[in-house]
Amino acid sequence: MIWKPHVTVAAIIERDQQFLLVEEHTDNGIAFNQPAGHLESGESLIDAVQREVNEETAWQFDPEYITSIQLWRKNPDAPSFLRVCFAGSCHTFQAKQTLDEGIIATHWLTRDEIAAKKSQLRSPLVLTTIDQYLQGEHHPLSLLKTFIDLE
Repeated sequence: MIWKPHVTVAAIIERDQQFLLVEEHTDNGIAFNQPAGHLESGESLIDAVQREVNEETAWQFDPEYITSIQLWRKNPDAPSFLRVCFAGSCHTFQAKQTLDEGIIATHWLTRDEIAAKKSQLRSPLVLTTIDQYLQGEHHPLSLLKTFIDLE
């Protein structure tokens, strides 16, 4: 068997000291997460995070920088995830847009409100990346290079 981590993207979106999270159904029950999801075939990482934010929140997302690139595994029997976390801002909300399957609602929550939901977070990376963002960790988008379908 070939080991391959799942490549995912996530977005930290802050407005007035509140962060945009999604409440979603998971295999382990209801959880809170940043807008996030899997990289799809033929997509750049930036395209993926913009698509995921839109599908899960109905907002258009402009990534401004990378907060972190994380390799995470819950336990030795769980899959591994290579997660690229972006920070940026939103504009153009489509109130009538249907949200992605499994999304219950979106919420703007403070860091303390998110910490109070620690047992309901999709992974510990949710709070970790918010803290990295608040500590000023950021890296330029120019670190990312996409070379798809080159001959």
